[in-house]
Amino acid sequence: MSKIRRTPLAVIASVSALAALTACGSKDAPAGAAGGPITVEASDASCAVSTGTAAAGKVTFEVTNKGSKVTEFYVYAEGDRIMGEVENIAPGLNRRLIVDLNNAGKYQTACKPGMTGDGIRSAFTITGGAPALTDEGTLKAQATKSYADYVTNNATALEEQTGKFVDLVKAKDVAGAKAQYAATRVYYERIEPVAEKFGDLDPLVDAREADLKAGDKFTGFHRLEKDLWVSGLQPDSAAIADQLLTNTKDLVAKSKAIQLTALDLANGAKGLLDEVATGKITGEEETFSHTDLWDFQANVDGSQAAINSLRPILQQGDPTLLSTLDKEFANVDALLTKQVSGAGFKLYTDLSQDQIKEFASAVDGLSEPLSKVAEVVSK
Repeated sequence: MSKIRRTPLAVIASVSALAALTACGSKDAPAGAAGGPITVEASDASCAVSTGTAAAGKVTFEVTNKGSKVTEFYVYAEGDRIMGEVENIAPGLNRRLIVDLNNAGKYQTACKPGMTGDGIRSAFTITGGAPALTDEGTLKAQATKSYADYVTNNATALEEQTGKFVDLVKAKDVAGAKAQYAATRVYYERIEPVAEKFGDLDPLVDAREADLKAGDKFTGFHRLEKDLWVSGLQPDSAAIADQLLTNTKDLVAKSKAIQLTALDLANGAKGLLDEVATGKITGEEETFSHTDLWDFQANVDGSQAAINSLRPILQQGDPTLLSTLDKEFANVDALLTKQVSGAGFKLYTDLSQDQIKEFASAVDGLSEPLSKVAEVVSK
């Protein structure tokens, strides 16, 4: 089962459209097969990739949405591990994905019209081999080491806090579990791009009820969210909680062991803003508890951590872009600070439409420069 990204509200569509439009402004991206970007023509019923093979290394996909639905494009390795993705490609617009594919082997490409389901998939082959970016003397290696430490720290906290949350659920302490829920989710949301690379495991932890297909079992954080806020604890809630902790421990172990590249950091920083646009601003992520602003802040924190790890590279390659990013991150953080309540945030349902639009505008302002980071890093 793949985790579905819900279509943004109308107010968010303009954010996504502008980000998509500006994401492909540079012509100086790494080449794909045959010396240029691999074109992908997406529609509501097809996903035409111009070639099914490329040499190992940095591969560029130029995705154009010729359908009527917002779409996404993914590159998967074995086990549905996400190697790269771009979301929120509005009809008539395009996005560029630059991804490190250093290992020869079999992969898959996928378009997801409507941003739902497993996608329209095609086989994709990487030939040859390219060295991994492991030179400790390079700025890129320093960046990945810095971000790996961030992932490890948050993954460790996620496991610890999930254990506390599970204990409260099993003790039938509804008030305590509710208080622990959002604080636990923060650590997952900060490292979500890494967690999502494990396509077979991440949905077990984080799938929403709206993500499910016929026959799928509702598990993970959001199943327990529903139990706590809507339906009351169920006879199997304790078993669901135990399974959540088991899956979280597995996810944490894999997240700590994964080898990331600087390009992964750049794509992940943008991906976290896409997460904000498709779930947090719309109120669809935490549909039962309405604790979406906790997730919003965590996604922004994770994105900023990736950019901070890449800071020396951006300072060297495009200091003006780095200055713009700092300004726009500060703008988003200032708006979130206004919504602080006690030790957390106001509920999403307490926001006015004007406040939601203000958040959308701020995400728009940050998303545009974030879409340029991958091209700077890939040089």
